[in-house]
Amino acid sequence: MSNGTPFFRPASNAQGLANYPHARLAPTTPHRTIYVSGTSSRRGDGTWDGVTENPDGSRTLDIRAQTAAVLRNIQSIIEGATNGKGGLGNIIDATVFVVDLPKHYAGMNEEWNKVWPGREGAPARTTIGVKELPNERLLVEIKCTAVVEVD
Repeated sequence: MSNGTPFFRPASNAQGLANYPHARLAPTTPHRTIYVSGTSSRRGDGTWDGVTENPDGSRTLDIRAQTAAVLRNIQSIIEGATNGKGGLGNIIDATVFVVDLPKHYAGMNEEWNKVWPGREGAPARTTIGVKELPNERLLVEIKCTAVVEVD
């Protein structure tokens, strides 16, 4: 393909709801550039981390649990796309989409900063407040680009 090789997580993991791969590997050597599609806290069984369905039909949404799950899912995508050679430490750029930014920005940052406790190792990042994401259970989605040495 002209735009690289797609990477898809196994069918037991959450799959895209539209036409996009979990990641795209650009055809370069000795480094590979991985473009990770917007990733949420959705699990392979169709449930979400950071979502509690209450008996009264309401939901409790936890930005910290969702952000941690998104980062775990991205770790899994990068590891899978690079046969275990890459991970979160290889992300060079990220775009974070947050519903209700004034309410959830601090909680998202708490989880982000657990992964990248110093700015020196953290990727470039843009955070955007959005009205909604593809599912009403979602508070955060992250897309990113990683570069991994493959030789």
